[in-house]
Amino acid sequence: MTYENLDAKLINALLGDGRASLRSLAEELDVSVTTVSNHLRDLEDEGVIEGYTPRVNYDALGYDVTAIIQLKVEGSALPEITERLREQKQMISVYEVTGDYDIIAIGKFTDTDGMNSQIKQLLTDADIRESNTSVVLNAVVENEQFDLDIDE
Repeated sequence: MTYENLDAKLINALLGDGRASLRSLAEELDVSVTTVSNHLRDLEDEGVIEGYTPRVNYDALGYDVTAIIQLKVEGSALPEITERLREQKQMISVYEVTGDYDIIAIGKFTDTDGMNSQIKQLLTDADIRESNTSVVLNAVVENEQFDLDIDE
């Protein structure tokens, strides 16, 4: 098994169970615990694996309104606006994008009133020239990760 294949298999195993022990990973991959530990440390050091976190179902916690916010902003204000969005705890994704809008942000809210007030507060910024907000009706796929391809 090549170094790259072992790394990909290790990543895929962790995607399946992020709480797997080194021993169980070693058994699954048919390598030593030391090998798994070394590869895992390398992947973390290289920034390939950035941490281990639970997958939270926000709908189950009452955050069942998802909004997609598109913003056109003055060019010089782009870093300031993206940072403001990033600091708002309910914004789960913030992107600088190409196309008609400059920023796309995705937020989770408990109700449309909370969403509306947070968006209105944001839109008081004079550097935001235009906005478009869509409320998600049905999340078909959300927060998915994908297994890496492995050369056999």
